[in-house]
Amino acid sequence: MVAASTIYAIAQQSPTPSRVRGTIEAVDGDVIAVKSRAGEDVKLHMTGDIKIVGITKIALTDIKVGSFIGTTTVPGPDGANNAVEVHVFPENMRGTGEGSRPYDLKPNSSMTNATVEQSVVGNDGHTLNIKYKDGEKKVLVSPETPVVTYVPADKSDLKPGAKVIAFMKKLPDGSFETNRVSVGRDGLTPPM
Repeated sequence: MVAASTIYAIAQQSPTPSRVRGTIEAVDGDVIAVKSRAGEDVKLHMTGDIKIVGITKIALTDIKVGSFIGTTTVPGPDGANNAVEVHVFPENMRGTGEGSRPYDLKPNSSMTNATVEQSVVGNDGHTLNIKYKDGEKKVLVSPETPVVTYVPADKSDLKPGAKVIAFMKKLPDGSFETNRVSVGRDGLTPPM
């Protein structure tokens, strides 16, 4: 019975987050101090092979048929997939994370990385028909939906005040490390 209750208690623990979204408070050598959007202080040790990319705004019209995109969607009242954000991958990132899966940006959100098969302009925004290896989706992108793309960046872009999303892993000693950080350019908060 004790073993069963211990297993139950472990199963009920919150999973360790795999990413942190927030604002850089400080950078000290290879450690980034981030204040998460939930108000938590997180220290991330950068790995030697860290990949840093910039995130910058683009226009919805920059999404073309054939573009490889990622989009966070939530179900609308009518069952439509409403885009919370869209990010356009550069050609050298085509295929990154292709597919659709649950995502942690908002309740009931999903992330879909796919190729734009069709783009239709309507009165309420753009409808993107996107296709990935195991399926397809129709996604409604309103005029207010943030649309961004990736640009080159490096450690010099990681400075206090910058908004980031960092992928992290908890180490056995309880500390966190990151090998991938996306940093907003010109005060932008990465919307994903």
